[in-house]
Amino acid sequence: MLLAIDTGNTNTVLGVFEGEKLRDSWRIKSDARTTADELALAFRGLLADYRVDGIAACSTVPAVMRELRTMLTRYYADVPTVLVEPGVRTGVGVQTDNPKEVGTDRICNTAAAHHLVDGPCIVVDFGTSTNFDVVSAKGEFLGGALAPGIEISLDALAARAAQLRKVELVAPRSPIGKNTVESLQSGILYGFAGQVDGMVRRLSAALVPEDPASVHVIATGGLAALVIDHSETVTRYEPELTLLGLRLIYERNT
Repeated sequence: MLLAIDTGNTNTVLGVFEGEKLRDSWRIKSDARTTADELALAFRGLLADYRVDGIAACSTVPAVMRELRTMLTRYYADVPTVLVEPGVRTGVGVQTDNPKEVGTDRICNTAAAHHLVDGPCIVVDFGTSTNFDVVSAKGEFLGGALAPGIEISLDALAARAAQLRKVELVAPRSPIGKNTVESLQSGILYGFAGQVDGMVRRLSAALVPEDPASVHVIATGGLAALVIDHSETVTRYEPELTLLGLRLIYERNT
């Protein structure tokens, strides 16, 4: 079994692959204060029913990556491990001004997107930030855009506006909110869906000027399910896209 670990700013996602099939996955909170021993305790509890014989991991949080590296060395020293970082063969050409500053989760998403679709595509990753990753027909990471994530925006609104508060993120009865809760729900859900559609159309026109409609749009991330039903441009939903990318990179390096 291959254990894939994607550590982000808000959540850590774990998945277990049997060959090409994702057998199980879990989502736990990321905390930069968590120690290597605490990570091992959490992982062993979740993985009690599985025998891990390979590990692939990426992280956008340096403090967590440090503890994760320590945990893998201490508790999984005999298990082949691939950590996605500079020097690892990913199969992804990075066409940006400074390739080393590109988040490893975006590299994994690019590898997985190119594996899934034939042609140019855009990955919309709904996480702490909303990432728009532009992928060429050759599977190169060309760059993209970053925007504040849904939960960050909602937290900021509740913190800065005295009469507003956090609400359940579900679709309201109508885009025209009849009370404060529905107005917030409408603004968040339809507002972010509109943001995604607007950005995708601009990026598609820049990526394939002669045929923007040919660009595939893949949504992923923990909050994607909230928005994709209200988006006009998302063509595919892959909730575990980063884990798939980790599997592909692991296979390339072992």
